[in-house]
Amino acid sequence: MKKLFFVAALCSLFVSNAQFLSSKKGLKTYNGYFTFHYDEANDKVYLEVDKLNTEFLHIPSLSSGLGNNDIGLDRGQLGNEAVVYFKKAGNKLLLVQPNLDYRANSDNVLERKSVEQAFAKSVLFGFPIKETKGDTYIVDFTPFLMRDVHGVTQRLKGRKQGNYKLDKTKSAIELSRTRAFPENVEFDVLLTFTGQATGGLVRSVTPNSGFVTVNQHHSFVKLPDDNYIPRVYDPRSGSNAISYLDYATPVQENITKRFITRHRLEKKNPTAAVGEAKEPIIYYLDNGTPEPVRSALLDGGRWWNQAFEAAGYKDAFQLKILPDDADPLDVRYNVIQWVHRSTRGWSYGASVVDPRTGEIIKGHVSLGSLRIRQDFMIAQALMNKPFASSDDNYKPMLELALARIRQLSAHEIGHTLGFAHNFAASTNDRASVMDYPHPYFEMKGNDIAFNSVYDTKIGTWDKVTVAYSYSEFPNGADERTALNKILTDAASKGLRYISDSDARPVGGAHALAHLWDNGKNAAKELNRVLDIRKKAMANFSKDNIKTNEPYSILEDVFVPLYFLHRYQTDATSKVVGGLDYNYAVKGDGQLITKTVSKKEQMEALESILNTLSAENLMIPKEKLALFPPRAKGYWRTRESFKGKTGVAFDAISVASTSSDFTLQYLLHPERASRLVQQSAMDSNQLSLEMVLTALIDNTIKSKLKKGYEGQVQRVVNYNVLKHLMNVSVSGSAYHEVSAIVNLELMQLRNWLKKQHPIAHYVELDSRINKFIEEPEKFKVLASPKIPDGSPIGSFECLDLNEE
Repeated sequence: MKKLFFVAALCSLFVSNAQFLSSKKGLKTYNGYFTFHYDEANDKVYLEVDKLNTEFLHIPSLSSGLGNNDIGLDRGQLGNEAVVYFKKAGNKLLLVQPNLDYRANSDNVLERKSVEQAFAKSVLFGFPIKETKGDTYIVDFTPFLMRDVHGVTQRLKGRKQGNYKLDKTKSAIELSRTRAFPENVEFDVLLTFTGQATGGLVRSVTPNSGFVTVNQHHSFVKLPDDNYIPRVYDPRSGSNAISYLDYATPVQENITKRFITRHRLEKKNPTAAVGEAKEPIIYYLDNGTPEPVRSALLDGGRWWNQAFEAAGYKDAFQLKILPDDADPLDVRYNVIQWVHRSTRGWSYGASVVDPRTGEIIKGHVSLGSLRIRQDFMIAQALMNKPFASSDDNYKPMLELALARIRQLSAHEIGHTLGFAHNFAASTNDRASVMDYPHPYFEMKGNDIAFNSVYDTKIGTWDKVTVAYSYSEFPNGADERTALNKILTDAASKGLRYISDSDARPVGGAHALAHLWDNGKNAAKELNRVLDIRKKAMANFSKDNIKTNEPYSILEDVFVPLYFLHRYQTDATSKVVGGLDYNYAVKGDGQLITKTVSKKEQMEALESILNTLSAENLMIPKEKLALFPPRAKGYWRTRESFKGKTGVAFDAISVASTSSDFTLQYLLHPERASRLVQQSAMDSNQLSLEMVLTALIDNTIKSKLKKGYEGQVQRVVNYNVLKHLMNVSVSGSAYHEVSAIVNLELMQLRNWLKKQHPIAHYVELDSRINKFIEEPEKFKVLASPKIPDGSPIGSFECLDLNEE
């Protein structure tokens, strides 16, 4: 009897398993790379898996975002792609991600297997088999989709915005964006996260902060064929790279393999000097982008075809409008998305890359829609009475903003073509759109001219990077030799390439690689910008806003003008204790590294000290009358001046903020340590003692003025003392730095005691005494935070390439 019951149960289970799909009514079937079925009655997706142990690409992404730059969850944001495959294990299928960081590129199966077994893989999910049809297995795919694969909860928690959790009762399959194609299938899910907001960022962009709803997307994509040939990475090339360890490498060779990332591009006729591509690289612009931005993005993006033509291709790079029925997240489309946020934020270019080879499968650019307004406001601030006679005189400002949008389009597309930032390009006549350019202004009589604010074409360096990444060479040619010639020829023409880690602010050391700078000589450009800033402030008036606009807007327009010099200050500070170097390789004849000359460093120091003078920091008194307390409804934001005078405009704190900005660069611990090292190596070089003496002589020891100018001078002096103490106790500088700074403080204390006992000097003396007696109790006193202000800017590169 028991045996009969067991057999009956087994038969019942077999029949149930075999008829799983047929028992579902009203299924909607999607045929594609994977066939799947949607069960509307239960809001479930059933996947047919007919490709066991076959690798494909899984790409998670965010199809609708949160709309706040600081949180960083934007529409169209790509997650990390992964090579995966399905593996059967008993009564379930496992979705496995192999470990591609460690490989054995060998024909020996056992050698490959030994490496595979040496390192962990990751099983991403397990699916109970619902039905078996020959070699096809049916699984309930819904639990895999109903997950926070993009890490929304972690991001919200990490930004201190609250502890949220996924609420599946308020989540559902988004059928309108769930599709199937021959080489990819796309799944979209609406996910709701419930919790309590603990920060203001979520509240600012959600109708109800207790419920945060976004859409996440999953793409399953067929991997490219084996005909793509990886190209070796060279640190001089300006390309991005993938890398892995190949344990089949002979001992005498480097085990780490590095290849550039690039699209597949081949000529129809490989022998043609200039020829058409078999398949051109086509990008598509978001069809929701408004005019005139749409035309500007198309114009700027198409600059890249100039570089591909120089590399021997005809119409190999094209830019079109995305078809109305296309999904921007469909892997078949390289796209440029116009992304909206509550505040202006970074734009960035990301790519879906085949981790096996470096081949770019999809380029995806996200451009923040509010960024264009920053350039518009910069132009509005620098124009001389633009709205004096008409409120319709906006075209010059719009043209400047659109010029930036053209450059931005080219820049971000460049990242998705496989190219890195080149922050040395501004010293070579704007040699690359992959730099961060600051708008370039010129004096024309009493006005400031906008004739060449941004570049209007692809750069000479960009042609080098395209040539390295995409050139085809004749049969029989030695590719490595040909590639090397491209780079050595570029170097012989004076082209320079320095990227992110060597150009970032604060502790940066390269004397030529900076963000948002201009000119061959940073110090001279800083002085020039200060002169333009001075003239623009003298011209600034009520006619920099339109009729019937509140003066609160005028104050906001003044912000980018007052801080116009901030990025050139950063650039100039890096010349002090700075280095000049290249990503040189043996035999290329390039400069390897050298210290910047004392003359250049002294010139830079003098320019930096100009940014600390009360004369340059003071807002002219007659202009202060233009800035009343804020009008109701026009409150200050993160992009406004900060202060300590309540509703009144605080001209003193504005000066404090600007001087504090300069000093954090000049007295950075790493810079101080470099100054100690360079003077130890060469007694004729600029030393830390010289820098401190010049700084103190030009600030604290300079003749103390009266009134408004004297008060500005005092806040600068307090900031100088603060940063001297800060570098002394930083813990990240040489001990000798502390010794030198402490001696300077003691000598300064002796000087102060000899001065007429005014309150300012007594307070400085008191602070020095407390610091020397108990340095461990010293705490940095922060100045008001400088407003956001980069002309366009990289959400700290997410290792995305951003700007």
